[in-house]
Amino acid sequence: MPPPKRVVIADDRTNADVAYRLACEGTALLWRGDFQNARQLLQALARRADHKGKSAKKKPAKVPATPTEAFHLHRQAQSQRARTLAMLLIPFDEGYTIPLRRAPDVKLACNEAYGRYEEPFIASMRELLGLIGAHEWRRTGVEIPALGARIHPHYGVFSPVRGEYVRMVADAALPKGATLAFDIGVGTGVLSAVLAKRGVQRVIATDQDQRALSCARENLALLGLDSQVELQVADLFPEGRAPLVVCNPPWVPARPSSPIEYAVYDPDSRMLRGFLGGLSAHLTPGGEGWLILSDLAEHLGLRPREQLLEWIAAAALKVVDRIDVRPIHPRASDASDPLHAARAAEVTSLWKLAVA
Repeated sequence: MPPPKRVVIADDRTNADVAYRLACEGTALLWRGDFQNARQLLQALARRADHKGKSAKKKPAKVPATPTEAFHLHRQAQSQRARTLAMLLIPFDEGYTIPLRRAPDVKLACNEAYGRYEEPFIASMRELLGLIGAHEWRRTGVEIPALGARIHPHYGVFSPVRGEYVRMVADAALPKGATLAFDIGVGTGVLSAVLAKRGVQRVIATDQDQRALSCARENLALLGLDSQVELQVADLFPEGRAPLVVCNPPWVPARPSSPIEYAVYDPDSRMLRGFLGGLSAHLTPGGEGWLILSDLAEHLGLRPREQLLEWIAAAALKVVDRIDVRPIHPRASDASDPLHAARAAEVTSLWKLAVA
């Protein structure tokens, strides 16, 4: 987001209604009061933003004509809410110290997210709380039953909370002679770890994001699998061929609005098309490419199944098997979600592809 054009000082005396009006107008509030009161003010701003959305729904409004329109309206509302809540700013002194009463020690969380930095700066309270949450998530980790262990996601790296796709990689029959595998887009390293645990002797995992590579390196070391998995900086494929190539690309062809969303949104299906287009050149004879993909984009009208099948055929590939599973995450059963119809119909698939 661009810096706000206007900034006013706010403190413990600032009224939440006044603060919300200013934030909606694009005026930022630089907090000079008690830190915990700033947290409460942010919660009050969020309640007002959410109430405004609910009030708008009660009024006669245009019903989205298509799931695609519903998706874009939902994204627009999310973006507007994020811009409004980002208008509450917190000052930082050098060394990530917050010069406010009752402010927590956030040095470790900021170092994990931003790296070493000594100069004073200003950031939004909403972003700071995100850093603190990411730090706690990294510390406690996410339980992965297929590993019998935890994966620790770093700030800015997508967490493997959608466990159904991990289970599919853990349970699907490996191609014969799969002693080597490529993991395209390693992320936290969870799929590389699953493959290594399953007995794949060597895994070469790639990613362009240094955060992801650092995260995967740490997780693989904690699991004692770093000797089996080689990490490389690459756009999609490493050099050579393998009997198994696995890819879990972003599932929705839309433009990300923040770095973390690159794990969810794939503009123009770039990574998906790149994986399909290059797969045959990186498979050994008789090898398989495993494409892990949700059909949520299909239910949202963003990418029809026919287009996916056309891309597979154009890449001189054929489908040899497909394993489907229904998602179990809470949103799939949340009727109040604006995209509930699409989420309720969603199926996640592991497509087994081979050279035609």
